[in-house]
Amino acid sequence: MSERTTPSTAADDDGHRTVLLRGGDIHSPADPFATAMVVERGHIAWVGSEGAADAFASGVQEVVDLEGALVTPAFTDAHVHTTATGLALTGLDLSGASGLDEALTLVRTHAAAHPDDPVLLGHGWDAARWSERRPPSRAELDEATGGRPLYLSRIDVHSAVVTTALLDLVPGVTERPGYEPDAPLTQDAHHAVRAAAQAAIGEEQRTAAQRAARRHAASLGIGSLHECAGPTISSESDLIGLLGLAAAEPGPRVFGYWAEQVASPADADRIRALGAIGAAGDLFVDGALGSHTACLHEPYADAPHTGAAYLDAAAVAAHVTACTEAGIQAGFHAIGDAALTAVVDGMRAAAEKVGVERVRAARHRVEHAEMLTPETVAAFAEFGLTASVQPGFDALWGGEDGMYADRLGADRARTLNPYAALLRSGVPLAFGSDAPVTPLDPWGTVRAAAFHRTLEHRVSVRAAFTAHTRGGWRAMGRDDAGVLVPGAPADYAVWRADDLVVQAPDDRVARWSTDPRSGTPGLPDLSPGAELPLCLRTVVGGRTVFVRPGG
Repeated sequence: MSERTTPSTAADDDGHRTVLLRGGDIHSPADPFATAMVVERGHIAWVGSEGAADAFASGVQEVVDLEGALVTPAFTDAHVHTTATGLALTGLDLSGASGLDEALTLVRTHAAAHPDDPVLLGHGWDAARWSERRPPSRAELDEATGGRPLYLSRIDVHSAVVTTALLDLVPGVTERPGYEPDAPLTQDAHHAVRAAAQAAIGEEQRTAAQRAARRHAASLGIGSLHECAGPTISSESDLIGLLGLAAAEPGPRVFGYWAEQVASPADADRIRALGAIGAAGDLFVDGALGSHTACLHEPYADAPHTGAAYLDAAAVAAHVTACTEAGIQAGFHAIGDAALTAVVDGMRAAAEKVGVERVRAARHRVEHAEMLTPETVAAFAEFGLTASVQPGFDALWGGEDGMYADRLGADRARTLNPYAALLRSGVPLAFGSDAPVTPLDPWGTVRAAAFHRTLEHRVSVRAAFTAHTRGGWRAMGRDDAGVLVPGAPADYAVWRADDLVVQAPDDRVARWSTDPRSGTPGLPDLSPGAELPLCLRTVVGGRTVFVRPGG
């Protein structure tokens, strides 16, 4: 890209400049063949053709020649743990470890490089993908760290392996549910050791991690993050610090959710006082499939139990009722089929009390929503629930030989993450990563939904892209953003991409939607093996927050 600017005054800052972008492809429903766009005072002012752009060229402060680049709305990642993501980016990340020996080597190297850390922190091991099929033992970790405190969360962050020294910091942990001497910690025992580990993170380290995560997100064309915080996940100070950082420094917007039950208007006011926009996110109804803590109707295929239930339908109903009456968004983490049944039963009870229209208007949301049935999908549509989902989960754990099949058996595994059924039923979708569980990777996420491992769950690239841009804004009640039309916030990304196409998931999609005459804006080819677009620039509210060097 090349730029021409006119001299600015001291009062002109990046977000208030009037900018003309031209000579590219503008992904906009306002004009599916647009090649130019004007941004003024942080909002989209005009979208149109190259010829019409000439009329604006002399009246703007900056002209950007896109040189054929693609401009799209910036992505919104609707489920992120920002500090944990930054710690994984800057610290001990085991997600790439090919086996147990490599994981232990990474632990030894990290411990040696950080002799002064009061607690060593790591993330991302996944024994289901290792030939040993087991996580590191406590004795192995004690040896690898030289007896220092260490917390290593599994990739789903619903269990962890730790050293003896960290257990010693948590009195009574061996009596808590989820403690087993020779197994990863789950449930209350895991929450207790995680709190102890996080308490050791200093403010400087926390802020550095948050900056690293936001920088990385910006480099990927992500303009907004939904931070899913809560008392058993992070801390009030972590959320307050992150929201303050996002307000003070350029980068992706951060919208906070706080996962704590609401019983009164005072509870809702306290959550608002933290800066959160909802009592939602990871308010756990259950755990995760990988850790055998997702709550199922029938036992796991590889374990003689049905997982863990943290909230029942009555607790769900009480929370939804209180939030609806207080005018604050409610939401839950629910993965297993029994957990999702509890959510919809609770929603139904709340609707009987406050009215279904008030419940629908509140746009409550459910995170993950993996093990849905036709009945629970219909209930999501009935109550206007947003499904905040992570297609990267299917890419990582789906398929006949994946972790889902190990945990559930092939037949149940094939029912997971039914995105097409949700869309057909009119359920709003918002896509995210749950980073650091799966990486921040927006185009990869769109690809994962369009090429779902189970054919009948696939959606078009266009639908997946919408869920990862406009869907995240709609999930928090905003219908005026996440799309490049006049009046919308100027949150956009510029991409180097190959030829644009209109991709359908398979031949069952009506041909008119893929015909150029339909006027459907094209998107990059995301077929498996195709090169994903490269972000050249990310702009949030008219302010440039990332420019690729040499781009």
